[in-house]
Amino acid sequence: MNGMTVRIDPDSSTPPYEQLCGQVSEQARGGTLPVGFRLPTVRALAAELGVAAGTVAKAYRTLEADGVVETRGRQGTFVAPARAAAAREAAAAAETYARRVRRLGLDRDAALAAASDAVRAAYQAD
Repeated sequence: MNGMTVRIDPDSSTPPYEQLCGQVSEQARGGTLPVGFRLPTVRALAAELGVAAGTVAKAYRTLEADGVVETRGRQGTFVAPARAAAAREAAAAAETYARRVRRLGLDRDAALAAASDAVRAAYQAD
């Protein structure tokens, strides 16, 4: 796979497309897959991993939505710049959080306080 190492555990409770997303995302953010690295085609990767092409396509769509990869038409799918990917992923997570706390009935100040506490705790854990 030329630099990309992915293993799907068929016995895992995590769906194969999520396993693929996690591994590619980790390798892209960790620098193992450099910005601009061309990922294998959906069919090629599916054949190599022994999974359905739809599984790989779903993973690629998820990775693109998260900003980890970008699709350039017929040229293929490439690793996106990490900073942009992280910012897009953080914005998407924040939007999901904001919608959820609003449904739960929290006011703006309580929602911001909860988010601030969670971020503080996450950074203290490092």
